[in-house]
Amino acid sequence: METPHLVPPPLPTQGGLRVFTPEMTGLQILQSIFIICDEKGVSDIQMRSNRPVYIETNIGMESLLQLGELSAQNMLKVYKELLNNQADQSHGFEDENSAKAADPIAYSIENFKKTQVDDFSCNGIPFGANGEVSGRLRIQAHLSDSGLGVTCRILNDNIPDLSILGIGEDTVTTIKECLLKRAGLCLITGPTGSGKSTSLAAMMDWVRKTHAKHIVTVEDPVEYQYPHDMEDPDVPGMRTVAPSIVTQQEVGRDLESYRQGLKDVLRKAPHIILLGEIRDREAMETCMEAAQTGHLVLSTLHTTGAVKTMGRILEMFPRDKHESTLRRLSEILLFIHSQGLLKGYERRVLNYEFLHNNDDAVSASIASYDQNPSSLEDSIRRAGNVQWDAHLLRLYQQGIISPEAFENTKLNKSDNDGF
Repeated sequence: METPHLVPPPLPTQGGLRVFTPEMTGLQILQSIFIICDEKGVSDIQMRSNRPVYIETNIGMESLLQLGELSAQNMLKVYKELLNNQADQSHGFEDENSAKAADPIAYSIENFKKTQVDDFSCNGIPFGANGEVSGRLRIQAHLSDSGLGVTCRILNDNIPDLSILGIGEDTVTTIKECLLKRAGLCLITGPTGSGKSTSLAAMMDWVRKTHAKHIVTVEDPVEYQYPHDMEDPDVPGMRTVAPSIVTQQEVGRDLESYRQGLKDVLRKAPHIILLGEIRDREAMETCMEAAQTGHLVLSTLHTTGAVKTMGRILEMFPRDKHESTLRRLSEILLFIHSQGLLKGYERRVLNYEFLHNNDDAVSASIASYDQNPSSLEDSIRRAGNVQWDAHLLRLYQQGIISPEAFENTKLNKSDNDGF
């Protein structure tokens, strides 16, 4: 095992550019990349053999040309270093005589040759002169036309407060009220990279710090970790045990499969269930069953807007089940919070739509969605709800986003909003 270097050596220069060299270790290569990521505040990194490193910033993908290209040999060093830093998934139950225990890196590489993909979590990488360590990492190693590649997301365990995410104060108040309900279904929706996991974590963090609950999560993978303690609200500088207990389970580490997690979650006597993602009909039915049997359930879907969310749910079920599915949803659904992160002038900006199922009119529009989708659109326009395009227009009028960002992310393209 390589000895960690807290300070990476100075990169050599060639033609005015700093370049990776064959002599560098995998750790040194990663340190050089993470220093730049820390300076720019980015979390998504794309590394490919014989290509420059790319990072995702507010303006899109940016290449780190100043580092040069990663050779195939250096890319393999990076993969091995990440495997060397892989989070322990055995919990002490690993067979000491197994091939994986004897040489975990060689075992993983052999398995990668068979599957051609490797998804795993990784501990943080030390990279700075003052002992800085990156957040935990979510890794996928894969193959493409250039050879070995690694997609890396730096996970942040510093969970933001709900009040600073960009969600309106009235909406935050409503969300908190829903999170204290004994039972019901709360859906957080949006495309990949829209901040769903962050919003979900902020909601759960508020609950665990303020109320005595048992929260069970089924995630693939765990993105935010909830500690057992918290800052003491009465004694500044001290920590105390949080009122809630959180049981976090990660597929592949604590669970054999997502399906197993869905099957077993109700047996843990939870008050609140968090499913990382509703992927299919079975997951959707599990969520609805849990909500109907006295649990508060939170999960995510890859949709934008409440109307499209209802359509996506119905796509999971055969036509003859639509009426009963909508009737159940009208009874158990608490809210749909749909969000997206837009390119702003200075930073990424949150836009969102919020539908609160808080009266008979909204419930009726959900139940009759299959026959009259427009009634649900009308419900979103009522007081207490937030319509995507209306909130988007406010962001534009406040000078936070550009006309192009406004036009490109409207849901109703036919509405000219007075332009």
